[in-house]
Amino acid sequence: MRTYQLPLDLVRERSPERPVALVRPASVAVAARWFQNNLKADVFYAVKANPSAWIIETLVNSGVNAFDVASIAEIALVRSISADARLAFMHPVKSRAAIKSAYFDYNVRTFVLDSHDELQKIIESTDNAADLNLIVRMGVSADGAAYSLSGKFGITPDQAPALLLAARQAVQHGQMGVSFHVGSQCMRPSAYEAAMTQVGRAIKKAGVFVDIVDVGGGFPSVYPGMVPPDLQEYADAIHRGFEDMPVSETTELWCEPGRALVAEGSSVLCRVDLRKGDALYLNDGSYGSLFDATHSRWPFPTKLVRDGESSSEMKPFRFYGPTCDSIDHMPGPFYLPADIREGDFIEIGMMGAYGVAMSTGFNGYGDHEVAVVEDAPMASLYGLAPRSIPTVRTTAEENSRKIVRLSRPKGKAGQRKRRK
Repeated sequence: MRTYQLPLDLVRERSPERPVALVRPASVAVAARWFQNNLKADVFYAVKANPSAWIIETLVNSGVNAFDVASIAEIALVRSISADARLAFMHPVKSRAAIKSAYFDYNVRTFVLDSHDELQKIIESTDNAADLNLIVRMGVSADGAAYSLSGKFGITPDQAPALLLAARQAVQHGQMGVSFHVGSQCMRPSAYEAAMTQVGRAIKKAGVFVDIVDVGGGFPSVYPGMVPPDLQEYADAIHRGFEDMPVSETTELWCEPGRALVAEGSSVLCRVDLRKGDALYLNDGSYGSLFDATHSRWPFPTKLVRDGESSSEMKPFRFYGPTCDSIDHMPGPFYLPADIREGDFIEIGMMGAYGVAMSTGFNGYGDHEVAVVEDAPMASLYGLAPRSIPTVRTTAEENSRKIVRLSRPKGKAGQRKRRK
């Protein structure tokens, strides 16, 4: 991948025909160190958030070598980069062939389940293996999350005790645990503590010992209109919840951050192909990397990337993608200089999570170039840039002076990741 100091440097060098994923590995490394330093848990990266090879490589080089995977393709990807990575097959519904391949071909030993039928499938597909780690996924309240993930997976609290007992009895020489997910982009740290209370009640009712408590993902990032509390508040809530659970001193705490690790690590550079009033037609859209901008109507932060002066007046715009489908519409509003025109480039920020990963080949579009940039993300929970989303574009010279040097965040270095 070619490296540029600023997105403007790429535009000055050439005018790319395809959208460009602008990646910031240093931002991902900083986020990885924060989780390792501040959350006393084993960190499993949720690969679905961004399965790019550079993400996996950056995390491994930063000390995160455990991954939440949901398919054989994700398992094969991680194994191709890190042969000794810890893999947890966290999809609650898997085919027998996938379970068998994960266990026998890729040395996966950790499997999640949320039903008695899935438990039986795992046991039979692994030939009653003695070294299985079985994690029961529980449904919990998703209040405070942008996306609720409780409808599709997770056994209900009243049905959980029987499944917890069955999983405990099925484990021979491995480990048995519980997991949950408070929902994606969780804006309330207390949601974790409340969920752990729910799970704790089920454990107590089942009368079982659990080796693992996995608090899942849901850790947020910064978007316009969605500025979450400080991440340390999430860590503190989880630590309090863990202390109050009916578990032993040897029980391990796990987490599965996805968005919070990678959202700041990438943005997308798009070209304006036509302007119609307040509508900008771009070469990327909802079938490309802007899925959330369409279906969840998230107004991602935007910047005009132009080699020259622009209007100081900012106006709201809506976007259309390059396909012939009228659904390919991103209502925004996205604030940009009033004189934006055809041929201009726009950087859309905070796209490292569920951005390029969601791209399709529909209508012949969706392909992206990739380039490394060395400037800071548009917003950050890790001190790399102002937490507030910029609404006024600065000149190239001002941007150059405001580059934030990426550095190791302050944290509790050397802190144990497991309770001992």
